[in-house]
Amino acid sequence: MKSLNSRRARAILVAIAAGSLALTGCSENTGGSSGKDSKEDQKKAKEQSQGVAYLDAAASSGPAEEVPGAKSGGTVTVYQESALTHMDPGQIYVSDAGQFSNLVFRGLTNFQEDGKGNVAVVGDLATDSGKASNDNKTWTFTLKDDLKDQNGNPINSADVRHTIERLYAEFIFDGPTFLQSWLSGADYRKALPDGGFGDKHLPDSVLETPDDKTIVFHFDKPRPDLPMALAMPGYSIVPEETDTKEKYDQAPVATGPYKIAEFKAGKSLKLVKNENWDPKTDAVRHQYVDGWNFQFGVTESTQTKRLIADQGDSKNAIQFTGTVDATQIQDVIGDPEVKKRTIQGYAPYVMQLSFNMDRVKNKTVRDAITYAVNSKSLIAGEGGAYGGDVAPNLFAPTLPGYDATYDPYGRLKTPQGNIEKAKELLADVPAAEKKLVFAYANSEAGQKRKVAIEDALGKVGIDVVSKEVDSASYYEQIGKVNNPYDMYITGWGQDWPSPATVVTPVYDGELIGDGQSNYSHINDAKVQELINKAITQQPEEAAKTWDEAHKRILEEVNPAAPLWYVKQFQLYGSNIGGARYSTESSYMDITRVFLKS
Repeated sequence: MKSLNSRRARAILVAIAAGSLALTGCSENTGGSSGKDSKEDQKKAKEQSQGVAYLDAAASSGPAEEVPGAKSGGTVTVYQESALTHMDPGQIYVSDAGQFSNLVFRGLTNFQEDGKGNVAVVGDLATDSGKASNDNKTWTFTLKDDLKDQNGNPINSADVRHTIERLYAEFIFDGPTFLQSWLSGADYRKALPDGGFGDKHLPDSVLETPDDKTIVFHFDKPRPDLPMALAMPGYSIVPEETDTKEKYDQAPVATGPYKIAEFKAGKSLKLVKNENWDPKTDAVRHQYVDGWNFQFGVTESTQTKRLIADQGDSKNAIQFTGTVDATQIQDVIGDPEVKKRTIQGYAPYVMQLSFNMDRVKNKTVRDAITYAVNSKSLIAGEGGAYGGDVAPNLFAPTLPGYDATYDPYGRLKTPQGNIEKAKELLADVPAAEKKLVFAYANSEAGQKRKVAIEDALGKVGIDVVSKEVDSASYYEQIGKVNNPYDMYITGWGQDWPSPATVVTPVYDGELIGDGQSNYSHINDAKVQELINKAITQQPEEAAKTWDEAHKRILEEVNPAAPLWYVKQFQLYGSNIGGARYSTESSYMDITRVFLKS
C-alpha cells in the first residue's frame, strides 16, 4: 500500500496546485448557489455524507433511470489540461482516469447516486452488490447474463479471476492495492509474481470461480467494505483473451458504453459508442451521445475563457477534472447565465498542516500552531469561498457520519486564527522549540501558502524558517521519514466513502516509512487499537469506532492542524444537458451527460 498512498497524495497536490476549486452540494445539484456562508455550507454538507447502502438485484438491473429531457446524438468536447495518467484499469487510481473509466470500463460493482447526496453500491457486471457470509470473510458475486466486451466476446468468471491476478504482476504499479493485500497480505506479489500469466494461479481457498458466472472471495478477516472497494475504477475488468500486458495501457478493450476510436498520446482521445454494451445490464450508465472528443493541453484559464464565451464547439464542451480558473471566478458568478452552467460541491480532500512528530515533540507547540493558523487567508489563495471552506476537523464533509459541529480548536469561530490562545500556550515554551522549518512547494499555490503560514505563526512568536521544495517531488520529499522539515501542508481524500480509507493510510503507526502517507509519523497505541477494531466491524459499529479514533487523533495527539476543505467548481457549455455534481467522484457525473440539440 506504500506507493499507493503517496501517489494519491501527489495527485491531490497536482490538482490543488493547478487551481482546483469547488462548491457546496445541495439537493439536485445542477449548479447555482455560491457558498458564501461557510456555516450554511457545512450544514448542506450533510447531504454529501450519507451512509452507503448495498443494494439488491432489482436495483442493480438496467437500464439506468432516464435523465429528464435527455436526447441522443452529437459529440461532447472535453477540455483537459493534463493527459490521462493511465488507461489500463489496473493502473487507474487518480481522478482523471477514474472519470474516463466510467465511460469505458465496468467492474463487479459501481456507485449509484440520486443527485441529493445519497450514494449506494449496486451490481455492475454482478447481479447485485455481493452476498456476504462467514462474518463478512466470504463474499460471493454472480455475473449478469449476456455480458460482452467491445469485441463481442462474453465476459465470464475467468475474466474476473484474470483481472485480479494480473494486479500481482510487476508491470502493474500505479493502481489500488486494497484487494490484493486483503487476499494475500502486504507482500502480495510474492503470492503470484507472474500475475497469473503463467501456470500458477491464486488457490481456490483465496479466489474461487466454480463456474462461468460465480466468483467467491475468501478473506482471513471480515471485509465489510469489499463492495465499495470493488467499485473503484482500478478493479474494472480486463478480458483475459485480449490482455497485452504493458501495451494494454495504450489500447485497452472496452466493457462500458464507449470505446477508444483514436488516441494520440498527450494530444487527443476520441471515444465512440461500444455497440456491444447492453443498457439492459447497466443500472448506472447511459449512452446518449455518439462520442467524446478529448483535447489535452488546454489550461484551466483557457477552458474557463472558452466556456464563458460559449461559442462553437464550446457550447458542447465540459471541464473533465479541471475547474474554473481562480482569476475568472467573478466573471462566472457575476453573469447569471454563465453561473447557471456550473456544478458545485465539496471534494473529499482535507488540507492540513502536518507536524513531523519526530521533530516537533511538544504537543503544546502543536496545539498553539493549530489555534494560530489562518484558514481564512489560506482559503483566499485558493479562490476564496469558491475554492475552500474552513476545516474544523480532519474528516471531510463527504465522509459518512461527518460532524460539522466537531470543532475542538474553535476553527469555525476564529478562522483567522486565535492569536491570544496560541500566545498563552507558548508563553513558557523555550525559544529553541519555537523555531520551526516549514516546507512548501515552489508553485504559485505553494508560495501563497508560505506567506499565509509565515504571517500567522509570526504573530504568535513562532520563528518560521521556510524551505522551498520542488513541486514535482514535494510529496516524495516530505514522505521521507528522515526529512529535515518540522511541518508541511498535506492533503488527503477518501478512496471510497469510509473513514477506513482516511484514518488508516494517514494515521496508522504501522505505515511509517519512506513513501507512506503517515506524514506526521503518528504512532499511538490507542489509535492503533481503534483502527484494528474498526476495520473488522459492520459500518454502523465501525462509524462509532472511527469517530473515537478521530477524536483521539485530533485532541490527544494532534499530529496535524486542520486548515480547509477543498471545494469543486466546474463550468460547462450551454448545450450540455444532464450535468450535475457527483458526490462520489467530486466532479461532474459523467454517466448522465447529453446534448440538448
